Amino acid sequence: MDCYTANWNPLGDSAFYRKYELYSMDWDLKEELRDCLVAAAPYGGPIALLRNPWRKEKAASVRPVLDIYSASGMPLASLLWKSGPVVSLGWSAEEELLCVQEDGAVLVYGLHGDFRRHFSMGNEVLQNRVLDARIFHTEFGSGVAILTGAHRFTLSANVGDLKLRRMPEVPGLQSAPSCWTVLCQDRVAHILLAVGPDLYLLDHAACSAVTPPGLAPGVSSFLQMAVSFTYRHLALFTDTGYIWMGTASLKEKLCEFNCNIRAPPKQMVWCSRPRSKERAVVVAWERRLMVVGDAPESIQFVLDEDSYLVPELDGVRIFSRSTHEFLHEVPAASEEIFKIASMAPGALLLEAQKEYEAASFGKCFLDRFPPDSFVHMCQDLRVLNAVRDYHIGIPLTYSQYKQLTIQVLLDRLVLRRLYPLAIQICEYLRLPEVQGVSRILAHWACYKVQQKDVSDEDVARAINQKLGDTPGVSYSDIAARAYGCGRTELAIKLLEYEPRSGEQVPLLLKMKRSKLALSKAIESGDTDLVFTVLLHLKNELNRGDFFMTLRNQPMALSLYRQFCKHQELETLKDLYNQDDNHQELGSFHIRASYAAEERIEGRVAALQTAADAFYKAKNEFAAKATEDQMRLLRLQRRLEDELGGQFLDLSLHDTVTTLILGGHNKRAEQLARDFRIPDKRLWWLKLTALADLEDWEELEKFSKSKKSPIGYLPFVEICMKQHNKYEAKKYASRVGPEQKVKALLLVGDVAQAADVAIEHRNEAELSLVLSHCTGATDGATADKIQRARAQAQKK
Repeated sequence: MDCYTANWNPLGDSAFYRKYELYSMDWDLKEELRDCLVAAAPYGGPIALLRNPWRKEKAASVRPVLDIYSASGMPLASLLWKSGPVVSLGWSAEEELLCVQEDGAVLVYGLHGDFRRHFSMGNEVLQNRVLDARIFHTEFGSGVAILTGAHRFTLSANVGDLKLRRMPEVPGLQSAPSCWTVLCQDRVAHILLAVGPDLYLLDHAACSAVTPPGLAPGVSSFLQMAVSFTYRHLALFTDTGYIWMGTASLKEKLCEFNCNIRAPPKQMVWCSRPRSKERAVVVAWERRLMVVGDAPESIQFVLDEDSYLVPELDGVRIFSRSTHEFLHEVPAASEEIFKIASMAPGALLLEAQKEYEAASFGKCFLDRFPPDSFVHMCQDLRVLNAVRDYHIGIPLTYSQYKQLTIQVLLDRLVLRRLYPLAIQICEYLRLPEVQGVSRILAHWACYKVQQKDVSDEDVARAINQKLGDTPGVSYSDIAARAYGCGRTELAIKLLEYEPRSGEQVPLLLKMKRSKLALSKAIESGDTDLVFTVLLHLKNELNRGDFFMTLRNQPMALSLYRQFCKHQELETLKDLYNQDDNHQELGSFHIRASYAAEERIEGRVAALQTAADAFYKAKNEFAAKATEDQMRLLRLQRRLEDELGGQFLDLSLHDTVTTLILGGHNKRAEQLARDFRIPDKRLWWLKLTALADLEDWEELEKFSKSKKSPIGYLPFVEICMKQHNKYEAKKYASRVGPEQKVKALLLVGDVAQAADVAIEHRNEAELSLVLSHCTGATDGATADKIQRARAQAQKK
């Protein structure tokens, strides 16, 4: 078993550290790493090199080159740097490259060298320039912290939601600090910096001097500091050669190690494993790598080439021009398996040299063994092996994979345009389509529309053939990407495959294809969507073109008319005028005469316009009615002037009633003649008005003025309504034979009503009288009716 532990190095009595090769780099670097600005993303992420940075010994005419590689050294992008001098490079959590320039501008590039956006760190930074910068990661996202020429710090904890914070000034700071870093405590970013033998902690409100507990005496300067991957621990390298390790809060010391080297290291990073009690720091000089921890000895490696350290969740990646290695603490499970004379179950299985086969075979003989964990582990290992391949270049460990999650790994494969591998992993893990294959195909389609060397027709057809009706795929999102790439016609073709009109219309409006958007909205039958397009068209087109567009879309025109009736009456009038719709135009002026005009002259003028429109529409009835209304308005104004009171806006009937109530019977009769009110209607109006006045004498005179055209039963009913039985009886005797029974019943004369009904021999009248007979008082009348019925049946 020696071959398995040959590269294990003990650190004290309780931990081993192992360094093994991930890849043999084949990136053909022409310069040393020390001559480049370097940035490597965690979780097996890409590497960015800015070659030929701004140095005095380089010719001013030589432009720097920004190269991006995978972790295996496979080239991903290369571009000439045409912007200003760069101070620092760093990767965001979304694997976007942040390039911090000397003028405070931060340029953001994609994994393939595509420019995404830029932002500034503020005007003060622009004036004082940037001396140094750090890219850091928090639970909120990726942040940027900078040190300006005025020796002030500015940071933003999340570049996705840029909010700049200017940190407090350090008292007496006249030169750049010897070292500094970003700490994240209690969800807030702080700056820790060293000035000579002093440490200062900057938060949003104050600058505080801090002292590491248990620090060895004699320190006159801090040369390097490093915070752990999880921001829980801090390491300080002093000019005395001591390395202090403790909590990031600077409240507890873990250990201190004397490396006997006073030269400042190039890099210092933490090397720890989740849930492990061991803590170690990796320190790199030009040709030496040292691993130190809570042990009197250290582990030392010789570096054959200039190297760069990348801290990871569970170790440190180390790459140079020729190799890419991983240094980590050997897990306890591996120690149990491979240590000498181990009797652990894993060690016994290894003895058979068939660990995998033995585990797979043995689990079948165990009672109550759930196979899920075994199956899931095998799946995870296959996924990790696939992405670690040299051509993929994502050297994830199992711990990193679980922390990253499968969804983020798929996103990173998509970002590298490794769509087939991503789809194979989704199908192998049987992920839901919406989370897996569908999402990846949508990303593939968005990339496909950027291929401008292929015709719009071919791209649209290829995307539709590939996607079809795949659930979770939005053609409108793909079309939006095509439009963003300047391919409007392709976007329109893709929208034809989008089944949801609500997704089609907004993008068509954005693309200035409003008429097509209107057609799609009408096809959908969604009136809200049609209104949205109409209002957009109204603001986009001139009035004439807008109306012409509406004329070609009857449904849209109808909806817009409804809108105008409530919101824009003048526009509605213009629509009717353009269409020569005189009938609706007349109705419009009728409504306008009451809604907008208060003066009688204005209302009459509006009514005259309405009458003219009705005549043009050949609607003589409406025209005559409008003219009658004009006459009535003029008459009502005259009545108000002569008699006082309120007549305007009363109906013709109410005007007549008001005159009668006011005792102006002759004027009421004259008004009835002028407007040809039928006698029956006039008698009803006068009867009701006099009864309301309780002018019974005038009512009796009126009833005797001539034969009533409405009969006398209404007189009885009106009197009884006013609870005047005495007056009602006067008219009951004058009611005709066919209504006599009903009149007598209204006045309560049941006996006489019975006599009349018997005389008429009318079964319906007999039943009506019988229904009004109540109790003992009408018992004789009821018997009389029954006898009459019996005699009638005998005959």
